[in-house]
Amino acid sequence: MPKTFGDRLYELRKESGLTMDEFIEAFNRKYPGTILNKSIVSRYENNIHTPKRFTIVEQIADFFGVSISYMAGKSDNKFGGEENCKKLPVIGTIAAGTPIFAQENIESYEYVPDNFHADFCLRVKGDSMINARILDGDIVYIRKQSDVENGEIAAVLIDNEEATLKRVYKLNGTIILRAENPNYKDIIITKKDNKDIKIIGKAIFFKSEVR
Repeated sequence: MPKTFGDRLYELRKESGLTMDEFIEAFNRKYPGTILNKSIVSRYENNIHTPKRFTIVEQIADFFGVSISYMAGKSDNKFGGEENCKKLPVIGTIAAGTPIFAQENIESYEYVPDNFHADFCLRVKGDSMINARILDGDIVYIRKQSDVENGEIAAVLIDNEEATLKRVYKLNGTIILRAENPNYKDIIITKKDNKDIKIIGKAIFFKSEVR
């Protein structure tokens, strides 16, 4: 199973012979602009949260003298040959009327190699896509594009308020958004509905936690 940022932090702290309190005190002394506390570090190490700011990953990697990609769990190369790594925002609940990438919509970040062709992630809420094996709480990686082929899964923004993940079908000016769960009806949008429908990207990969 791939290592996570939290796994790396716990292992590096233990290897350094530091208690959690000792690590926090030393880190805060070295990086006074970034304050860690026991609650935050415990959540990191237990894989409950990941840092929302990439700077924290960089600083902790620097603190332990390891590569950023190793710290982020994207490489097993601990010390040399820093591999390029980029961060993708994970969009949670969309704040009504705000742009999708507004800071209040971003709940965390995923760290991936530079050559990974995705631009952002969506945190799935609900069970509408379970027959595609995409479950509540999963993270879906999205590549930005304004259109998809019929039957592909896409992130669709409705009236700049609701981002939904559905299979998209287009027929004679009508857009059908179809769930992968028979308990959900199709969302059918015609030109007469006067709704602002925008395909914001194609789903290319998803990450599911062990349940």
